[in-house]
Amino acid sequence: RGLVGNVCRAADESKAGKSSETLVKTLYDSLSSAQRDEICFPWDHTDDRGLLRTHVSNNWHITDEDKFNVVSSFFTSDQKEMIREIFFSLYNPEWKDRIVKQLGDDAGGYGRHQSIALFGEPGTGKFQFVMTGRHLTIRCDGDTAEHVAFGGPIFYGHAAAGFNEPADHPGNVFWPQALAANNLFKMLDGKQREQSLVKVAPPEAKVGFKGDALKSSGEGLAIADLSADQKTHAQGVLKALLEPYRMSDREEALRLLDKQGGLDACKLSFFRQAANG
Repeated sequence: RGLVGNVCRAADESKAGKSSETLVKTLYDSLSSAQRDEICFPWDHTDDRGLLRTHVSNNWHITDEDKFNVVSSFFTSDQKEMIREIFFSLYNPEWKDRIVKQLGDDAGGYGRHQSIALFGEPGTGKFQFVMTGRHLTIRCDGDTAEHVAFGGPIFYGHAAAGFNEPADHPGNVFWPQALAANNLFKMLDGKQREQSLVKVAPPEAKVGFKGDALKSSGEGLAIADLSADQKTHAQGVLKALLEPYRMSDREEALRLLDKQGGLDACKLSFFRQAANG
């Protein structure tokens, strides 16, 4: 019974993953010229934020929040329903209630405080659907962004108990991820902890990808140098970080990571600044 349930759930997630991209094209095709002028952009569109389809921040709106939010009269009823379905199908079905809670606590719920944009043209080449808001950047790209999981950088967070949460972060749906990471730190010896600690944390929306520059720097602890039990726990942390998302994105992230050498090609860092809990 458990096996059948898992197979059915995986099949449902696979179907949802395909329907997300299909719905993006259906949504795009349904847009009027006036709508496309406001929320559709060329694949490599730039503005004062840089390459817009790769921008990310902790609290931002890719298009005007007041005019083009996902429940505004700018969209038809059918379009609103498609946008909602695209959004929730990007997540693990088992996480839907937690995502709804995060949206409720941080933005008053799904709707007025989230906006979308589309890049490229679905069905003819590269494309990307992006939804943004407070503690929210999520993307759907049909794997058209090569070597990039999720189509680009994503952002999530939760202020369940106010802007400055207590150390145990009551009600924070993502807190188990932090606990898993904290437990990994506890497994490190003194020398490893010192190697992994970074004194000054970058702004929360500015944690960049450093590639080969990170490998050659002295910053961070090489996961390849961890013991077997530490590596096993690190794999568990990665699994926890990916768990909220649909199966196809989880599989893609792991596949792309493996092409780069897996976790052994990565470094582990903890930020000493403003740590609580």
